Amino acid sequence: MRIVFLAPEVWPFNRVGGLAEVAHELPLALGALGHEVAVVTPKPRLEAGLAADLEKLDITLEVPVSWKRHRAQVFRQDAGPGVANYLLGHEHLFDREGLYGNAYGDYEDNAERFIFYSRACLELARVMGWTVDVFHANDWTTGLVPVYLQSLYAEEPLFAQTASLMTIHNLGKQGLFWHYDMPLTGLGWEYFTPEAMEFYGQINFLKGGLVFADMISTVSQHYAQEILTPEMGLGLEGVLQRRQERLAAVINGLDYQSWDPAGDPLLAANFSVDDPGPKAQCRRDLAAVLGLEPEAPRPIAAVVGRLVDRKGLDLISAAAQDIFDLGLDLAVMGFGEDHYHVRLKELQKRHPGRLGVHIGYETELAHRIMAGSDLLLMPSLYEPCGLHQMQALRYGAGPVVRATGGLDDTVINHHAGRPGTGFKFEPYEVPAMLEALQKALAAYAEPEQWQGIMARGMAQDFSWQAAAPRYVEIYQRARQLAAERRSA
Repeated sequence: MRIVFLAPEVWPFNRVGGLAEVAHELPLALGALGHEVAVVTPKPRLEAGLAADLEKLDITLEVPVSWKRHRAQVFRQDAGPGVANYLLGHEHLFDREGLYGNAYGDYEDNAERFIFYSRACLELARVMGWTVDVFHANDWTTGLVPVYLQSLYAEEPLFAQTASLMTIHNLGKQGLFWHYDMPLTGLGWEYFTPEAMEFYGQINFLKGGLVFADMISTVSQHYAQEILTPEMGLGLEGVLQRRQERLAAVINGLDYQSWDPAGDPLLAANFSVDDPGPKAQCRRDLAAVLGLEPEAPRPIAAVVGRLVDRKGLDLISAAAQDIFDLGLDLAVMGFGEDHYHVRLKELQKRHPGRLGVHIGYETELAHRIMAGSDLLLMPSLYEPCGLHQMQALRYGAGPVVRATGGLDDTVINHHAGRPGTGFKFEPYEVPAMLEALQKALAAYAEPEQWQGIMARGMAQDFSWQAAAPRYVEIYQRARQLAAERRSA
């Protein structure tokens, strides 16, 4: 099949969250299965080395956005067998400090920016002459693509057999804009209805994708169930319930070539499930990097990811003293809300040698944190899939997680009578989180029991090689449904 994979974040060009890794690794896994994949993404502000690796194509796209016609340059990069990255260059719209916004909030012209991006993806396929089997749209920024396929591009001969898949990575971000932006889409007002894109008086880009896509997927079985409820559906549960027969779930994969403690060149020492001893050297390395006590007998718990409420930072912040009192040190890396940056720095001053903080995200440090930590603390309010718990499992750090979404699907709760890979709790409350940490520490105090938890976690298979064939099945189902739709 020819698959056009659409994502605004693609590693190594742009990364805000885990979507960047998905948009890099899933296409490579699909390419390895013999499919042809074009990954299309906006061209961000790039470092010189990344920019030099791109081939500028001798084409210019004319992309209509309301009465204006934006011009987009096209850059190409071979990513692997069967896979090419296409970057859409538009300096005014995408050569910016951040992808979605800056320190002052979301960009005010995000509707125009991602309308342009969605139409540019379709224009690129048309200009390149691609006969597309499936457009795979990811999250709200590409939600208009399934809408356009059944409206403005419905008569395009190249798309006569084309289907669409809309993947939800985070239902909390829906692309809501005021109704005066509707003319920018190029669609008639008949699409601004509760049956299409209207959402309590606003335009909802993600809703458009969910209504018009041939298939819908999300990134864990538990999350697929959660988003059908009023508590987690965030106003779209009715749409999802009506299309439930088209909703599938595939747990995200992990690149086990990059995340392999036995051969990882970024680590102070390599270790494996058969030889876990060198992990102690990784612990000393991490302590030195983050200013923790290098020879302290206390276990280190990692906190990696966005420093925002939904990731459980409110629980961690409120319980910080209790966590230290339990006998844990913390290694924190991430970027998010300013007040958490300030709070963590204050805690670091008050607890020297007990808390290491790095504001930002660095791939090398992420590897060293997972290798040097004993636990991963991930008490998310909701977590569609999550990647950090998979990384922690692979590197022998026992996850302590809230039983939600992908965290519930990927971590096996360890308790008497059922050997597991980590520890889970359900109520989104500080006492429940602390109780799970106490259980983890009790297991950690028994080396034989802890070695079993590590070994089982390191043996889990969350590879893209396991996930990619499931996506192929979903693409085939989408094509079948698209054919039925056209013949109806």
